Amino acid sequence: MIINEFLQGQSMRAYDYFGAHFVDGGVRFATYAPNARDVKLMLNGAEFDMERLESGVWETVRPAAKGDIYQFLITTQSLQKHYRSDPFAFYSEVRPKNASIVYDIDCHDWQDGEWLAKRDKCYDKPMNIYEVHFGSWRTKFDSEEDDRLYSYDEMIDLLIPYVKEMNYTHIELLPLTEYPFDGSWGYQVTGYFSATSRYGEPAGLMRFIDACHREGIGVILDFVPVHFVTDFYALHIYDGSFLFESDREEERFSEWGTALFDYSKPHVLSFVKSAVNFWIEKFHVDGLRYDAVANLIFHHGRRDERLNDTGIWFLKNTNYAIQKAHPDVILFAEDSTDYTKVTAPVEFGGLGFDYKWDLGYMHDTINYVKTPPYERRAHHNKMTFSMSYFYNDLFILPYSHDEVVHGKQTMLDKCFGKHEEKIATIKCLYAFQFGHPGKKLNFMGNEIAEYMEWRSNKELGWNLLTYPAHDSVHHYVKELHRIYLNEPALYANDYNSGYFRWVDANNSNQSIYAFVRKEESGKGIYFVFNFSGLPQKYGLKVEQNGDYEELLNSDKDIYAGTNCLNRDLRSYNYNLNIQLAPLSCTIIKQRY
Repeated sequence: MIINEFLQGQSMRAYDYFGAHFVDGGVRFATYAPNARDVKLMLNGAEFDMERLESGVWETVRPAAKGDIYQFLITTQSLQKHYRSDPFAFYSEVRPKNASIVYDIDCHDWQDGEWLAKRDKCYDKPMNIYEVHFGSWRTKFDSEEDDRLYSYDEMIDLLIPYVKEMNYTHIELLPLTEYPFDGSWGYQVTGYFSATSRYGEPAGLMRFIDACHREGIGVILDFVPVHFVTDFYALHIYDGSFLFESDREEERFSEWGTALFDYSKPHVLSFVKSAVNFWIEKFHVDGLRYDAVANLIFHHGRRDERLNDTGIWFLKNTNYAIQKAHPDVILFAEDSTDYTKVTAPVEFGGLGFDYKWDLGYMHDTINYVKTPPYERRAHHNKMTFSMSYFYNDLFILPYSHDEVVHGKQTMLDKCFGKHEEKIATIKCLYAFQFGHPGKKLNFMGNEIAEYMEWRSNKELGWNLLTYPAHDSVHHYVKELHRIYLNEPALYANDYNSGYFRWVDANNSNQSIYAFVRKEESGKGIYFVFNFSGLPQKYGLKVEQNGDYEELLNSDKDIYAGTNCLNRDLRSYNYNLNIQLAPLSCTIIKQRY
C-alpha cells in the first residue's frame, strides 16, 4: 500500500517503509531504483544481494545494529557501479564521509506534550523569531577540538537561555538536513531525512527541540524544496537515470549549480512531501520555512518567465496535506514575487502558506537608511510603501541572513553616517520593524549591532558587547522585545486594518513618520520616528485627550543617547507636544 501511494504521489509517510528499519530478523533496507540493473547492500564493508520488486523497489533484511554503516552499490544499465547513500537515511557519517548509518528514529521519549497541546499559528500572538546558524552562533576555542562546533546537547544550555533572556518567541534554524559543504549553510542538501551529524546524533536535536518546548520556545526549520546537490553519492542520477531531476537537460539544473527536483514525477512529490512531514512528526518542529519559493512559482524565480506549473502543484498538494494533518504547524514562504494568494488556503485558490516573508519591506527600509538624512525626503515613501499592500497577504518582516553576507554589509554598517549616527539609526529601524504590523524575524548578530559580515566558519563578534555603544543596542533590543511581548496592541490584530493608522505618513520635509497601533479598548500606542539629522519639535495628533507616558525612547542615555526625553505628557486639543533627537524614535502610550 505505501509503495503504491509513493509511486502515485500520494504518500507523506514514505519514510515509514524506505530506508533502514528495525524488523523481526534484523533491519529491512529498501530503496527505489527502478532503472538500476542491480542493487547490492554494502553493510559494514560486506556485500549483500537485494531483491527487486515489480515496483522498482529493492529490499533485503539483514542482521544489523544501531550505528552500522551502509550504502547501496548501484549498477546502472550501462554497467557503471556507484556507491550511494540512502535517500531515506535517518543518520549519516560526518562530512567528508558520506555513508548512511543505521538508526532508530523513534529513540527519544518526548516530554513536550503540554507545549504541543497549546501551540498554534500565532496569528493573534507575538512571534519574534531569532534566525540562527547552528555552527556559528558560538564556537569552541579548544585547540584539541577538530571542528570546534558545539553539539545539539551543548546548545541546550547556551542558546536557549539567551533566547529567553532576549525575549524571542521562536528560533529559526538554517537547514539542518544533511549537507556536504559547510559553506552552503545547509542550502545544498544530500539527506532530506537526516539531521546533520556535524552537531551529533538525531536524538541530540530532538533533545534540543524538546528543551526549547519546555521553555516555551518554538522551533522553525529552514527547508529546501527546490534543489539538491549534484555530488554523485546522493540523489543526482541516482539509479543511472534522472530519477529525481528532469529528463530534459535545460530544466535539470539551477543557477546555484544544483539539480532541480522534477515535480512532474509523482514519486518525487511523495519524496519531498514526506520529508516535510518527517520533520514535523519525528522532530516536533513547529514550522518550516520553504526556501526560494519564487523558483517554484516561476521558472528560474523570475516574474518575466512562465509559471512553474509543477512547482505550484507541489506547493498546493504538499501544503494542503500538511495543513490537514498538522493544523497547528506554521508554513512560511520565502517568496520574492508578487504572486497572489500565497497565504490563502489551497481550497480558495491559494498556495496554502500561513505567512510570507515581506522582502519588499526589507529591501525598501534598508535602502532608506542607507540614504544620507539630507536626501531622505526624496525617498520618503520607502518607509510607507509596505502598508499599501500589507493586507493582501499575511506577512512576516525579516532582516535575514541573506542581508548580512556577500558584500552586502551588516545591518549596522548599512546605515549611513559615522559610528554614532549608525547606532542611532539602527535603533530607529528596529523600532520601526516592531511597530509595523506583521510578525518579526532577525538574524543572529543584528541584536549586537554586528560590524563584521556573517561568516559561517566564525562565531559572532560577542566581544562587541564590551563596547558601550554595542552593549546599549543589545539592551535596547531586549527592552524593545519586552514591550512587544507585553503590549497586545503590537501583535493581536496584526492583520486587521482597523487596528493600524498612519498619523503622519507624508511628512517628507521633516523625515518624520508617526503611526498608532490600537488596542481592543480603542486606546493606542504611538510610534514617532525622526529620521532626519536634526533635533525637532513635533506635535503628535492623538485620538484621545489625557495623560501619556513614554514606553521607550531610543535617545535615552542608557541606550547611548543624549537623554532627549518626554516626561509628564498630557494632550490638549488632541495634540501632544514632544521633542525628538536626531535619528531617534519614541513609543508613547496613553495612561489608563
